[in-house]
Amino acid sequence: MSIPPPSGPQQPQDPYGPPQPQGPGPYPQQPYGPQAPQGPYAGAPYAVWGQGYLPLNRPAPVNGVAIAALVLGVLCFLPAVGLVLGIVALVQIRKRGERGSGMAIGGAVLSSLGLALWVLALATGGASSFWEGFKEGARGNSSLSLVKGDCFDVPGDSIGGDVYDVDTVDCVGEHEGEVFGTVPLTGGSYPGDDRVADEAEDGCHTLEAEYAMDTWALTEEIDVYHLTPTRESWEWGDRQIVCVFAHTDERSPLTGSLRSDATTLTADQLAFLEAMNALDDALYEEPEDYAEEDLDANRTWAGDVADATAEQAAVLDAHTWRTGAGEPVAALVKDMGRAGKEWTAASSAADVDTFYEHYDTAYSYVDGAATVTARNALGLVTRPPAYEEDSEGGSTGGGDGGLDV
Repeated sequence: MSIPPPSGPQQPQDPYGPPQPQGPGPYPQQPYGPQAPQGPYAGAPYAVWGQGYLPLNRPAPVNGVAIAALVLGVLCFLPAVGLVLGIVALVQIRKRGERGSGMAIGGAVLSSLGLALWVLALATGGASSFWEGFKEGARGNSSLSLVKGDCFDVPGDSIGGDVYDVDTVDCVGEHEGEVFGTVPLTGGSYPGDDRVADEAEDGCHTLEAEYAMDTWALTEEIDVYHLTPTRESWEWGDRQIVCVFAHTDERSPLTGSLRSDATTLTADQLAFLEAMNALDDALYEEPEDYAEEDLDANRTWAGDVADATAEQAAVLDAHTWRTGAGEPVAALVKDMGRAGKEWTAASSAADVDTFYEHYDTAYSYVDGAATVTARNALGLVTRPPAYEEDSEGGSTGGGDGGLDV
């Protein structure tokens, strides 16, 4: 038999939840599932932490491989790698739920286009042409890309040491060096320092006579230098020796151009210098051994000089002089005739003393007063060059220096 509850005030309800329904027993009956909200304004139940529910909606991360694929595709650098990275990124994005599929696709497409262009360039030889053009452009932008007729200064350094940079300037004013020619080199591998030096010596000697035909303008203060490739610059396509006029003390400047060739000379000046230089070439062939050491060789040489003197005298005599130099040149031709007779006598000398007697008389006409007068009438340099005896007995107007660039 049930006992009715005692009379009196009701028990207070739990403020944090709805009243619990009373069961038939002495204990409150617990519900077997979530209870529906009661009343029109009842709130939804709170989620329980630790059950996989996140309180905030965080965005998925961007795939890093997709970013790399897009960068390589835009730069067209290593297009094959960019294409592979784009494909890998798409696979990772699907598996991980990451973002960046647009970047992966864009990078793959751009890399595919770049790869197609590379294949086309290789098939048509365009890549080789591009590389050669790149190297040529690099040389073209280099301040050492000097050509015949350029004048330059060496900033912050001496022309006598290793030259890494030059500034081209106008030849009219002061300058440290003047290029009178270049000598190309060939071959796949660097030929070595000695071979390069030999090529510079031989090649520049020939170019010097072609550029500065008026040898009297090359005073004793002027020297010849060579700007030559190094083993390192050879790898970048440096295949050129640059022949340079500069001052003997290396830092003192030159003033004005030393160029005297067909581009700067008058017809009369050119004809005169061609004849006199041809005679000088014959004189420079003098044997290294003195007459007392090898009389036959010296007599043969004297005969060659006699022939060259007669030939060039005839050339000068046949030329029509337009600058009022006719009479001075005619006087020079007569002196050349006298010198020719002495050279002929030296070529048939019976002994050393007789040879030197005619040798000295013949040489007295070389660069003599008649030559100075003719040069003055033609507007050429009138101061004879100073010759120094070298260690082998020959004559030279100066040394030469080899420089690395």
